[in-house]
Amino acid sequence: MTLDDLKKIFLSPTLFRLDTILAPRLVPVLYAAGLAALLLWAVIHLFATFGRTFGDGLWGLLEIGVFGLFGLIVLRIVCEFLLVFFKVNETATRTVSLSLVSSSLLDDVRDAISDMAEDATPPETEVDVRDLPVASTPRPTVRRTAKRTPPSKPEL
Repeated sequence: MTLDDLKKIFLSPTLFRLDTILAPRLVPVLYAAGLAALLLWAVIHLFATFGRTFGDGLWGLLEIGVFGLFGLIVLRIVCEFLLVFFKVNETATRTVSLSLVSSSLLDDVRDAISDMAEDATPPETEVDVRDLPVASTPRPTVRRTAKRTPPSKPEL
């Protein structure tokens, strides 16, 4: 997230409109602030522990490694959880808006079909089946196989 993006968020009417969700854009800022806080804690803890005694300083290095890694993992999980939560919300919102559009589209199609059915006129001339020529080609013989039909009974 660049400085221009932050200016756009805080100086535009986006901050005061409730139809868009602002939090997904702020998750990277939260992650960066969390990383900076972890780094600041590590530096302060390092100097504080080495300031007491050398043994406390070595123990402080171990604490920084363990608790810093744990804090980093927790921060990452929380940020990913927030991103997934907002992605699910976005997908659900899109699904609801598409279902509303599709239902109105179905209504429009149904109305158009009924209008076309009302406007349809019957054909002017009807064809009589008796006037059609009869085909003079012989009927094809049906070839029967044992798989499809049972065998015929022998004549006595």
